Amino acid sequence: MTSEPRRDCALCPRLAGFRAQNRETYPAYFNAPVPSFGTHDARLLIVGLAPGLHGANATGRPFTGDYAGDLLYRTLLRHGLAKGTYGRVASDGLELVDCAITNAVRCVPPENKPTPAEINTCRQFLTATISSMPHLRAILALGKIAHDSVLTALVARKKDHPFGHGTSYGIGRLLLVSSYHCSRYNTNTGKLTEEMFDDAVKEAKIAAMPQL
Repeated sequence: MTSEPRRDCALCPRLAGFRAQNRETYPAYFNAPVPSFGTHDARLLIVGLAPGLHGANATGRPFTGDYAGDLLYRTLLRHGLAKGTYGRVASDGLELVDCAITNAVRCVPPENKPTPAEINTCRQFLTATISSMPHLRAILALGKIAHDSVLTALVARKKDHPFGHGTSYGIGRLLLVSSYHCSRYNTNTGKLTEEMFDDAVKEAKIAAMPQL
């Protein structure tokens, strides 16, 4: 099983139709399933929800081009999990250090809300991504959808691992750390502060790279 969907993936008709619509409206955008960023040798995997319409769907790189990416990459740079300069474009030369980033759903959904069926359908790519990372030690899930999808991919029961910001669970050889999503809405409402997000990233990094 490949860990990345084809550019013309049609497994989710609603998402495929939305991509086609966006190709007409925004012809300069990437407008395809957004592939993971980073290498399969990484020890930390960060899992988000789905590409943003004017973020990753436009640039073709997870969390690139919108506020969520501003906060995420700033935090990764601070913790040495990225190097270079984040410039809101996939060509900025930014490199990840021992971590990778992907999404629970690889295509942009209307109103940023994938359906349960779409989440389930796309999970095969998340499962394949996790399985393709032999040195993986920790997963940082951003938001409840990512958290729950990772649990299903790891064949772990949700009722035994409820979502909460700052929660962590040992599942087999991995530690799952969860955070509220680093969206503008969550930070504007005070649900997530930069300090809270920094703590979650730090915990995931320590789990994946305890010697650093």
